[in-house]
Amino acid sequence: MRKVTLEQLFLHPIAQKYLSRSGIAHAVTVAEHAAAYAQREGENMDFAAKAGLLHDIGHYTWYRDGEWDTALYRQNDIHAIKGATRAHKLLLQLGEHPANAKTVAIAILLHTDSYLPEGKLALNPLQRIVHEADEADEEPNGAHHYRKMTPSTALARIIALDHKVEANDRLNAQQTS
Repeated sequence: MRKVTLEQLFLHPIAQKYLSRSGIAHAVTVAEHAAAYAQREGENMDFAAKAGLLHDIGHYTWYRDGEWDTALYRQNDIHAIKGATRAHKLLLQLGEHPANAKTVAIAILLHTDSYLPEGKLALNPLQRIVHEADEADEEPNGAHHYRKMTPSTALARIIALDHKVEANDRLNAQQTS
């Protein structure tokens, strides 16, 4: 049984602060994509949805003259590192099992290579799913971070996603018993 729901995460003041900074519409959409990909591949939907929701909570706003500066972002960004740390702490505060919090945090850490020197990492299935879900929602020049979604729509979509995760968990439990 899940200890922490997506709704609990989404409504937490720390999550709200950083999700608002990085784009709630993007976070919710990536969580939905990640959960769908995880379900299709037989991976943990709960971990994928949580990592998708929180994947950008480490973002700093890289602006120059009032415009997002992609070059500045690429040169200085460590949002995956900060986001993984924030997500890990938040999940633990809400009562998530430490091993699960670590799994989600590492998927967040590895969802992008923007902070890495040239080269590719070998990702496990969950980490690849979160990376692909993020890429599926990307728009040129970071525009995906500025799409709008009302708080009520975001919450409704998060609650619906919680229901999908719980239904999948029940189905998996029935199949293994």
